[in-house]
Amino acid sequence: MGQILILLLVIASGMGLSMEAGLLGPLGGEVGHLAATLSIFLVGGLLLTVALVFAPQRSLPTLLAQPRWLLTGGVLGPVYVVVLTIATPVIGVGTTMVGILCGQVGASLAIDHFALFGSQRRPIDRYRLGALTLILAALWLLN
Repeated sequence: MGQILILLLVIASGMGLSMEAGLLGPLGGEVGHLAATLSIFLVGGLLLTVALVFAPQRSLPTLLAQPRWLLTGGVLGPVYVVVLTIATPVIGVGTTMVGILCGQVGASLAIDHFALFGSQRRPIDRYRLGALTLILAALWLLN
């Protein structure tokens, strides 16, 4: 897949996250934050189960053989969705998503800079720091 196509896919996924935040706020208000989060993971788990049945390469046996620390990412998803469900009605979709983006970019820069989790080392330079500064400015302007 070409780099531009992947970038477009990433942008579309980011748009989907904003839609998810917009849906989760009202759902959490009606059924509770944890129930709304559970619904997201139940629907997602069902869709992934169906997709896995038709996937040409199944790797579930090797999944369970991985070091346990690699599976801790599964804890982060529900925490993220609960925070989205709570924050969106209070501060709005835009501020919530820019705040999340700020945290994502900040953590991503550190992960790249220190080559954490097996990633390729990409040092923090003035352009990357400038990008983070602009995101912080956007968060300040939206709030």
